[in-house]
Amino acid sequence: MAQSAVLRVAVPAPLFSLFDYLAPHGVEAAALQPGVRLRVSFGRGERCGVLVEVVAESAIDVGRLKPASAVLDNEPLLTSEDLDFLLWAASYYRHPPGEVIAAALPVLLRKGEAPVALSRPGWRLTSSGTTLDLKELTRAPRQVEILSTLAGHEEGMPQEELYLLCGACRPVLRALEAKGWVEPCEVAQENKGGAHPNPSTAPTLNGAQQEAISAVSKKDGFHAFLLDGVTGSGKTEVYLDLVEKTLEAGRQVLVLVPEIALTPQLMARFQRRIRSPLALLHSGLSDREREQAWLMAAKGQAEVVLGTRSAIFTPLPRLGLILVDEEHDLSFKQQEGFRYSARDLAVVRARRNDCPVVLGSATPSLESLLNGEKGRYQRVVLPERAGEANPPKLDLLDIRAASLEAGLSPTLLRFMEQTLAAGNQAMLFLNRRGYAPVVTCHHCGWLSECPRCDARMTLHLGTPMLWCHHCGHQRRLPKHCPECDGEDLRPLGQGTERLEELLALRFPGVPIARIDRDTTRRKGALERLLGEIREGKYPILIGTQMLAKGHHFPDVTLVGILDVDQGLFGADYRAAERMAQLIEQVAGRAGRAEKPGRVLIQTRHPDHPLLQTLVHQGYGAFAQECLSERREAQLPPFSHQVLLRAEAPSAQAPMTFLEEAATAARSLLQGGVEIWGPVPAPMERRAGRVRAHLLLQAGQRGELQRLMGAWIPALERLKSSRRVRWSIDVDPQEML
Repeated sequence: MAQSAVLRVAVPAPLFSLFDYLAPHGVEAAALQPGVRLRVSFGRGERCGVLVEVVAESAIDVGRLKPASAVLDNEPLLTSEDLDFLLWAASYYRHPPGEVIAAALPVLLRKGEAPVALSRPGWRLTSSGTTLDLKELTRAPRQVEILSTLAGHEEGMPQEELYLLCGACRPVLRALEAKGWVEPCEVAQENKGGAHPNPSTAPTLNGAQQEAISAVSKKDGFHAFLLDGVTGSGKTEVYLDLVEKTLEAGRQVLVLVPEIALTPQLMARFQRRIRSPLALLHSGLSDREREQAWLMAAKGQAEVVLGTRSAIFTPLPRLGLILVDEEHDLSFKQQEGFRYSARDLAVVRARRNDCPVVLGSATPSLESLLNGEKGRYQRVVLPERAGEANPPKLDLLDIRAASLEAGLSPTLLRFMEQTLAAGNQAMLFLNRRGYAPVVTCHHCGWLSECPRCDARMTLHLGTPMLWCHHCGHQRRLPKHCPECDGEDLRPLGQGTERLEELLALRFPGVPIARIDRDTTRRKGALERLLGEIREGKYPILIGTQMLAKGHHFPDVTLVGILDVDQGLFGADYRAAERMAQLIEQVAGRAGRAEKPGRVLIQTRHPDHPLLQTLVHQGYGAFAQECLSERREAQLPPFSHQVLLRAEAPSAQAPMTFLEEAATAARSLLQGGVEIWGPVPAPMERRAGRVRAHLLLQAGQRGELQRLMGAWIPALERLKSSRRVRWSIDVDPQEML
């Protein structure tokens, strides 16, 4: 290739393009492979970019191009297939490619640091050392100690571990090396997420589980499966069997879960069954731990990768199966920055890798159910709970005329008393942490409103602080009303903290476990609490959404759901779907073993048709009613949307920009794209900035993608775009 060959580099910057550079001085461009990192000058400083391709010429005069400062890698961190997938995601979600590719790298690698070593210096016995008779070395006890220690490690022992066991022993090691009995070596880095030393055996599967496994296993290449299994139906056992079959074929497996809270228990299940190395990837790890797991996956050393949404970008050279657990969960959609859907990208990646993808849920999203109806996904059903467990009985409690105590109706309290008397556990679900959602002055009516958001500040009494859960703004709970100086400040409503306080008075001496973000901030706190709950230490459980998903509590026979009515009348058309999924997920915690379960749902709208359908006919019938409503209104999944968000310190700037953006879109319209707005966001002011929305909708994805191809460059040219912060959200899941 000519010396003037050009390096096309993805630089992390908010610009929708790649950037051209020359090779660093003294480096042949032809010798560079796509996927290596380069340090390049950018603006007034330097950044770490990734080489995407080497091309013969540039649209810019070669004489004006700068050489890259340095090549940071001897071999690519990302393959050409990885880069193609990331560039496709950047194109579909209309996000700057440099930021997308940077987001796929661990933090330290995107900063330009050298990759962490996956091996450590160590020592091992030579063939001569293994045949020694140590009884002949009675006059050299230190040598005997070291030789005996190394005898149990055929692959070698890391030097620092040897020092821990035998003390500082470098001179002794050198003496043994001189005799030809030991030799230095590189020891593979221990995989902390590795296989369990005593793997468990698979349980006997029921007919539905075996049919599900057979359906996935008998097809070669890419196929998308929707594993629709009621809570407790044994979806994890289906996953494990499919993983084992994939590993036997010499392929890797990617398992995606929606939240960190679900990874430890699922990891434990996998470790007990899988005899191959596993890697864990989520934001709760240190940067070094995450990088090590990422590199082990990229080098093929980790055969199973278990992680949250960003794990979808992990390089896996032998990818043979993708599993997405709780596929309906909103957590799979990134809501800031690069707004991608890990669930949808899992299907795309499986297609590009020609391997199966399984989307599992007890409450499948309407999008996935429609894909199943249209034949895009093969729907596999697990209709019954595994083992002897029976589905819980659901009942609606009409609280319109009830006298509530701590937000609990007399009926629910009576059932709690009976449950505790029988030696079982009762779980209360309230998706509102803190003590009370608002504080008011009894004299003048002052409310604890956030000064930076259109929202109320929640009281956290343990601190005691007023806290905005939207922007994070905090202030001390005032002793006097800020407006009238009155002293009668009262909390209104219940959060989990207040519910715990009042239940402690109602059931004195009964241990209570509260699980929300406030009680599980410290590393390991959630795992400890969950373990103690399973051991039966807490007869009463209180929790937010963290407690609702995936957890197995065999002694929970009563579940009380305290506040679901807001989901019936939410401004977002997805509110009812989210409400039903949450109810079903929470209800699934009851009666998981041989004990029957009961679920009581408190509501002021017991006659609401959607609630009636959900309780008496189940989630499947509820979903079909929702699909019918969406079809009539031509809302997703029967159409596709793009949301343009804009925000600024003043109210006028976002609306001006969006009005000009709407005009630009109309001038480019060719197909059936509808333009709605601009309108203020449902929460217009957040974190001190005023926000507005412009929504585009079309019957076909292609129509929106074609429009955006010309529209986004036009937006960048608008003068009003420089006075706002704007972003594109393709397939938006939230309108906040």
